[in-house]
Amino acid sequence: MTEEVVCRVEGRVGRITLNRPGALHALTTGMVDAMTAALLAWRADPSVLAVLIDHAGERGFCAGGDIRFLARSAAEGGEEACAFFYREYQLNHLLMVYPKPRVAIMDGVTMGGGVGLALPATWRIATERTRLAMPETSIGLFPDVGGGWHLSRLPGRTGVWLALTGARLAASDCLALGLATHHVPSQDLEALKAEICARPDDLAAILARRHTEPPGPAPISALRPEIDRLYGGRTLEAIRAALAADRGEFARAELALLDVRSPLSLKTALRQVDEGATMASFADEMRQEMRIGARIVMSHDFSEGVRAVILDKDNAPRWSPATPEAVDAAMLDAVFAPLPPDREWTPLPALD
Repeated sequence: MTEEVVCRVEGRVGRITLNRPGALHALTTGMVDAMTAALLAWRADPSVLAVLIDHAGERGFCAGGDIRFLARSAAEGGEEACAFFYREYQLNHLLMVYPKPRVAIMDGVTMGGGVGLALPATWRIATERTRLAMPETSIGLFPDVGGGWHLSRLPGRTGVWLALTGARLAASDCLALGLATHHVPSQDLEALKAEICARPDDLAAILARRHTEPPGPAPISALRPEIDRLYGGRTLEAIRAALAADRGEFARAELALLDVRSPLSLKTALRQVDEGATMASFADEMRQEMRIGARIVMSHDFSEGVRAVILDKDNAPRWSPATPEAVDAAMLDAVFAPLPPDREWTPLPALD
């Protein structure tokens, strides 16, 4: 049986290669456990100087978690889905506090759980094929795997915009926002990886030499004033009102996009990003996201979003509540409330 993720040491580099190309490397519990075990072993191994995370094939880095698995688990009580979130968030935290340099190759589709693997890396490599996004609100979820931490620290209101709309970013956008540190043409990736494995003590110089400017300016740079103005509201109702009052083409398209997203997911994501900016540590963010995830995965909107977008593909979800106004403060408080003590998230024991 083919390994879903290949973890090995090449030279003095611990190398993790996602290996589910037919599923765009969607993450499973087994993949998460294998990566965690390898990273913990390399953490204590003085012969390993750095970690490289890449993927097999050319379709993309990682499309996120295995949504079909999560949906099946939710229909059966959600125990396995919650276990997956718990262990995935431990992996995200481990990557965030890892004491050795990490390089992530964000070639092609980099979404959801793939963003959670890539953004903690010391160096994040984009290519002309990179498409980075957190599209969870379209299926009734929220931008987890550290989204509240990473997105809240982007300039202006770009993090809120990305969380609510799931907008896709190209390499130039990723560089402009600091989500990527370097751009390397996809045709040069194999040579880059070989150099990294051969000389991990010279990573900064290797990446600087391989870096090229992506073609054309970053579209996000021109959109920033509009995003900051239109998404400046602290409530979803205020943001929608600003979009509705604006007569520009961008605002009309944005409002139409929000209209087909889950109101519960939108309000959850907005609060998550706003509160993420105040978190004292990444572990605190993961603890909060575990609370949210345990509730949202069992919600009507998640099962309905999966039905409409992934299973039936009619793209006509029937959200409940159906409007932002119907998602009240008490409902959101219940989503964000602490879990029972035996279900609260904690870091891996080695990182306590």
